[in-house]
Amino acid sequence: MRKKHDTSLLTEVELEFMTVVWDMGGGTVRDILAELNKMQERAYTSVATVLKIMEQKGFLTSERKDRSLVYRPAVPKAEYQKTSLKNLSSKLFNGAPAALVARLVDDEDVTDEMLEEMRALLDERLGDNER
Repeated sequence: MRKKHDTSLLTEVELEFMTVVWDMGGGTVRDILAELNKMQERAYTSVATVLKIMEQKGFLTSERKDRSLVYRPAVPKAEYQKTSLKNLSSKLFNGAPAALVARLVDDEDVTDEMLEEMRALLDERLGDNER
């Protein structure tokens, strides 16, 4: 049975799990647990529960292979990034992407090199590569 996609955002823990699944391309609970345990020790049952919830929310799909479920991303990473940024821009910056970028540019941790990369991306998007 196909699950209805939940348009909500992932929780912090779910995002950590989803990042592992995106990086791996998919895997069994044991595969995903092994990757997650490189960062922080987790119980098998906890990982299985979170993965099942993420499947119910529509972020993952699963298929039975031998005696295990193999989980795969149902939402591409780029699509989730786009949705998350739109949500952030809408809720925190009153729907003004320029305000989000301004806050990012004002961040002291953003280096000149990072700013140059941003400029290059903007120039490319605007079709102004003659700088």
